[in-house]
Amino acid sequence: MVADGRKLSHVPCITELREELAAAYRLIAHFGMSDLVYTHLSVRVPGDGHRFLVNPYGLLFEEITASSLVVVDAEGQPLQSTSMPVNPAGFVIHSALHRAHPNAACVMHTHTLAGMIVAAQTGGLLPLNQVSMEFQDEIVIHEYEGIAADDNLSERDRIVRDLSGRACMIMRNHGLLTIGRTVAEAFYRMYYFEQSCRIQIGAQSSGAPLSIPPADVVARTTAQFSSEGTKGQLVWQALRRKLDREQPDYRK
Repeated sequence: MVADGRKLSHVPCITELREELAAAYRLIAHFGMSDLVYTHLSVRVPGDGHRFLVNPYGLLFEEITASSLVVVDAEGQPLQSTSMPVNPAGFVIHSALHRAHPNAACVMHTHTLAGMIVAAQTGGLLPLNQVSMEFQDEIVIHEYEGIAADDNLSERDRIVRDLSGRACMIMRNHGLLTIGRTVAEAFYRMYYFEQSCRIQIGAQSSGAPLSIPPADVVARTTAQFSSEGTKGQLVWQALRRKLDREQPDYRK
C-alpha cells in the first residue's frame, strides 16, 4: 500500500521539482501517453500553504520546460506571473488529492487510448501479466460524473474517498490516475499502469482465451512487488540520463 508511513530522506527544493516535473511531461510525451494539450501532472511545493506546480494550458507536453511550469494555489489560480493561462477546472482532481493525501506529493492523470479502453470496461484491470499483478492491491475505480469542472466541487470529496490510501485510480469512462511521494514514484506507477492496459487490450483483441492465474498466485506476486522500497528510483535516474542526452532543454 502507498500509505505505509515511510518518509523520504530528501525534500527537494522548487528548482529540483521544476526539473523533475518537466522531465515527467517530456517522458509522458515520449512514451505516447499525452493527449495534445490536455490532462495534468502536478507536484506539491514544499513550505507553508497549498502550492503546486502544474503545466500552463496550451503547451504540448513535449514543449514543457522547468521554467514554463506555473505555481498555483489549491484552486488552480496562478501565484506567479505567466504569459499563458492555467486550466483551473482541470486541476480540481489534483488539488483534492494533494490536500487530502500526504503521499500524493505528485499526481499524474492521463487520457491514453489503452487507459480509456480499460476505463470503459466493467471488469477493470485484469491480472493478465505480472506487470498487471503489481497493481492489484493499489487500484480503485471512480465512477464517471461528467467532465471534471470547478462547478462540481463535491466530486473532489468523492475522488478522495474513492482513492482511500491507494495509489492508482481507473476513472471510469475517462482515464488513469496515479499518485506518488515523488515524481519518480508517480511516473513509475503510471508507466506500468499504462503498460498493463496495453497488455490487456492486446490480449483481448487477439481473440484467444485469456489466461488468468489463480487468486493465490496473483496475491503472492503482488506481495513480491510491494516489498520494494521507493518505487522507480533506479528507472527514473536512467530516464533522466536519457533526457539529458536527447532533450536537455527540458531543464531550462
